[in-house]
Amino acid sequence: MSMYFLIPVYNESANLDLLAENLLASLQEEDKFYLFVDDASTDDTVFKIETLFQSRPCHIITKDRNRGPGDSFNLGFEWILKESDNEADIIITMEADNTSDICILPKMVNISALDYDLVLASVYVQGGGFEKSSFMRKLISFSANIFLRFVFNIKIQTLSSFYRVYRLSLIKRIKQNYNTIISEKGFVCMFEVLLKAVRLNATILEIPMVLKSLNRKDRSKMKVFSTIAQYIRFVLKPVVRKPDQ
Repeated sequence: MSMYFLIPVYNESANLDLLAENLLASLQEEDKFYLFVDDASTDDTVFKIETLFQSRPCHIITKDRNRGPGDSFNLGFEWILKESDNEADIIITMEADNTSDICILPKMVNISALDYDLVLASVYVQGGGFEKSSFMRKLISFSANIFLRFVFNIKIQTLSSFYRVYRLSLIKRIKQNYNTIISEKGFVCMFEVLLKAVRLNATILEIPMVLKSLNRKDRSKMKVFSTIAQYIRFVLKPVVRKPDQ
């Protein structure tokens, strides 16, 4: 079994030293491959990745213009599906800004091995939370999660986190049933792929995580009001059907 780390990056140069240190130190006994998808960064992100991961199995997908994290994740998933020939492989997705708590990754991987299709790091289950975040950002996040759970009848608490462990077999099933793994370009992409997994009756488990905003060296790339608009548009269009429809 191999582990593919799928990490979208956009002007993350200031965060890469700590990210590389954490990734290379974690799960040292495992067969790991690092896949970065660069969203047309204007700093030296690509050069730093090449330098920091030069002695490790690593590939960088570059784009000619910025298309958003959804496009990056979709490109990455498609690349892994072509490269992997083992459905037992897993795909680990996370932010590049070090807000994902690397300490819980071994637990997430171990839970995945118990035949869970998808393991989510959640700030909303007991034990999770925010290390430091503005009241307004937390209120918007909490309200959006409640609204989406109500509209789509989903019991999962955290719907948009990047930090997840997927079984490759789940991504293949999503591709087979929906043709496109992710069609949304913005941050709503994580909810889209989660909703597709739910529609396919995937086995999903959340574990608590504290979002470590203090580890981020620069500002979040997410634009709050633009992201809210993306979620509203998503709710208003029937983008995810059940596979038997």
